[in-house]
Amino acid sequence: MLNIVRRSQIQGLMTMDSSTVTQLGEVEEVWLDSTGRVVQLSSVAGYLPLQQVADIGSQVISTYGRLLVDPPSELISLDRLMIQSPLGEPLGWVEDFLFDWHTGEIAAYILAGAIADPFGERVVLYPADVQEITATRLVIRSGAQDRLQPESQGLAGFLSERSHQVRHLVKVMSDRLHHLIAPHDKPEVVRVKVKQVSDELAASGKHEHHFLQEATEYLQNQWESLQQSISRAGGRAKAALDQAWKQLTARK
Repeated sequence: MLNIVRRSQIQGLMTMDSSTVTQLGEVEEVWLDSTGRVVQLSSVAGYLPLQQVADIGSQVISTYGRLLVDPPSELISLDRLMIQSPLGEPLGWVEDFLFDWHTGEIAAYILAGAIADPFGERVVLYPADVQEITATRLVIRSGAQDRLQPESQGLAGFLSERSHQVRHLVKVMSDRLHHLIAPHDKPEVVRVKVKQVSDELAASGKHEHHFLQEATEYLQNQWESLQQSISRAGGRAKAALDQAWKQLTARK
């Protein structure tokens, strides 16, 4: 849950090589592969593999290096992608989506058009109700329309839907906790460490109490996701370096 972002939240963010502090261009689009997993971000500078993303902040996306690749084949953009029933009936389009930037997995699709009209707002479709995704359409499963939820309810548990202030504090606290939490720490230990960091921030007097309290409660409830995210960070860095090395050696 901690690493789930909206496509619309990262569009327009500047990508930056963290090793050289070189700007790589603003994110223009988020791309999926044929399995429906996010694999690439694109900017005017080229295509950036998601695996190369080191961190996503409120203004900048930092990368492990300057690995920009040629446009991969068979990429899919969900931008206003047509929604169809199993019988081919057009129902609307994809307006936005949430995905885990660590794994590329889609967490939820936000739909608009006729499919959302009964709700009076955009609706949320979960990946389990997707039958097929191609470059021209997303086909929902039979009965999926009965399981749709209005956007205001269906995304309530995601960090991406919290206020900017809360998301920022969760990021600040997570960064501080990176070297404090171990993979074997028990839930109560993780929660205590979250509280310690929260108390330190409160003592600084720089943060509004209710935002800090909400961020603290969120991290304590999401202790397992926090622990997994921290544990996964080292593996992501190694995988990114391995990918960059393969690209470099392939060019020789």
